[in-house]
Amino acid sequence: MPCFVQEKVVIIMGRYILKRLGISVAVIFLVSVISFTLVHMLPGDPAVLALGSEASEQDIATFREKYYLDRPIVEQYFIWITDTLRGDLGDSITYSRPVLTCLAERLPRTISIGLPALILSSILGILCGIISAIRRGKFIDNLITFVSTIGLGAPQFWLGIVGIYIFGMKLGWLPLSGYVSPGENFGQYIYYGVMPILILSFSLLASVARQTRSNMLEVVNQDYIRTARANGLAEKSVIYKHALKNALIPVITTIGLQVRVVVGGSLMVEQVFNIAGIGTLIVSAINGRDYMVVQGCVFVISVFTVLVNFLIDLLYGFVDPRIRKSWR
Repeated sequence: MPCFVQEKVVIIMGRYILKRLGISVAVIFLVSVISFTLVHMLPGDPAVLALGSEASEQDIATFREKYYLDRPIVEQYFIWITDTLRGDLGDSITYSRPVLTCLAERLPRTISIGLPALILSSILGILCGIISAIRRGKFIDNLITFVSTIGLGAPQFWLGIVGIYIFGMKLGWLPLSGYVSPGENFGQYIYYGVMPILILSFSLLASVARQTRSNMLEVVNQDYIRTARANGLAEKSVIYKHALKNALIPVITTIGLQVRVVVGGSLMVEQVFNIAGIGTLIVSAINGRDYMVVQGCVFVISVFTVLVNFLIDLLYGFVDPRIRKSWR
């Protein structure tokens, strides 16, 4: 490739990356503004909730001054976002500790449940989608479609309750609730984590399976697939070397979007199985009007989600020639 062509490609890629990066920063900013505003619209005075109804007016005034609650909301936001960009998410009103400390304690638990669920659902979802497309109209296709419909429609907290009732209370195979970190005891981590991981991955698996099936059915009807079959290529080669490669390109985006589902699902799953992760931290912070914790959690989650989607956008551009052409 000539040097001037390489330089042009680098410039085009650089512009695309900067454009996506700018959009990502704008999204994070908007999310921070919206979440900050919504949190401050919650009813109840955090000073009274933290100190109790018997606290004196002087104590309440001192508390409000300490956490800048006596300032206008716009000024509060700029104080908070400035400190956040310096790495200081503030102190928890409820726990009287830095928000970063609370996140550092809870985040690994959520990741240890959410990451295996995302990996498991991606692998099994793609496999189920391929099988369903290849066996279109057969029993296995109808079964996978039926199960996927349940996975997409059933609330995760309901699935969790059903799982606890069947496998915990009736059969006694799995514990009703609890959590053990993989570093502490990996066997116990699997024992306590298998049900919440499976419950969390169920809806993700259904989404990936349906997307893969739809893409596979669309790709196998393309002219180049018919040409490959007409040239005498084996069916396995046609499916796995030609059809699957192109069918999986949109699935990459679907898997990237599942990060948001994992975060949202963890709120439900952690409550049902009594796992002290980010989900339970957010719920308790909302109930206690702990503004600093809610804002810190939402900001960290939004940054992580936007970063994953940013990387998925870049990966999507590199693997799909049509996207690369649009860069120009």
